[in-house]
Amino acid sequence: MLKKHEKTGEPVLIIGAGLAMQTLKDAVSKYGNRGVRLSYFEWDLAQGHLHDNAVKAVKKTIASQEIKKIVVAIDNRRGALPVDLLLDLRVEGIEVVKAVAFYEQLYGKMWVESLNPSDLIFGEGFKRMMLIRLSKRVLDLVAVFFGFIFAAPFFVVIPILIKMDSQGPVFYRQERVGEEGRPFDVFKFRSMHQDAEAKTGAVWATEGDPRVTRVGRWLRKLRLDELPQLVNVLKGEMSFVGPRAERPVFVSDLETCIPYYALRHTVKPGLTGLAQVKYRYAATREDALEKHQYDLYYVKHLSLLFDLSIIFATVRVVLRGVGAR
Repeated sequence: MLKKHEKTGEPVLIIGAGLAMQTLKDAVSKYGNRGVRLSYFEWDLAQGHLHDNAVKAVKKTIASQEIKKIVVAIDNRRGALPVDLLLDLRVEGIEVVKAVAFYEQLYGKMWVESLNPSDLIFGEGFKRMMLIRLSKRVLDLVAVFFGFIFAAPFFVVIPILIKMDSQGPVFYRQERVGEEGRPFDVFKFRSMHQDAEAKTGAVWATEGDPRVTRVGRWLRKLRLDELPQLVNVLKGEMSFVGPRAERPVFVSDLETCIPYYALRHTVKPGLTGLAQVKYRYAATREDALEKHQYDLYYVKHLSLLFDLSIIFATVRVVLRGVGAR
């Protein structure tokens, strides 16, 4: 059954069936079409292969709408893929991509719930050339140098404000999980009351978190509580850009429920990152899943230019005071 979705943008035809098709349609409904003109052709998997009339309908749509890209969204069932049709289209110059690749292109994040190991093993990306690692470290050191110059006045004023507002130390250190799963202590300006987790243990931060002090609320809103992490970047425990460094207790939990979560530890965690500028603070497992899709996209497409674009985006986010808790 053929359905039109959008009237403007690059014409793309999505053909598929089953849960994969419905999940992709739900994603488009939730996140938008991002300037792409979509049409859908869906059939019942119980009927097996596409019949001749369906094949003719697909080809007629491709010709009438001048479609140059086909997206395949089909559950992993033997014999479900319309191989003959897709091969005919491919040799005619039509681009044929899997739904997970289209999702990545459209939304700038990985569709981890629909990823297969083969998508990661045989796909592009995940370059780890020494030049990339070296250039990233040079960028870290340059960013730290200018970061300390920018932060110098704050390292004088913030400790005074913290001491005036609440009892306890100025700085706070907390164990986090770093590259290759190695633990390290992250440094921050204290934004919570002393011994805030003594009774509750490690819990997600929430909107209007009562554990946060008055000064701490502003520090978090402006991301100033994270300035001491420049020391972690200087020591090489963190990078200026990368996935957020999470606490071991959260990592242990999230690795059991989020696909490919451990892949974020193949690079150094960052003071800022793609997920931090694209999505709000993670307060639930669902939020963590959404942010992981951005983190995995970053890990796959690691580059110096990508880091620079995230740094500039971070400046905009900080000035707007968006997403902090």
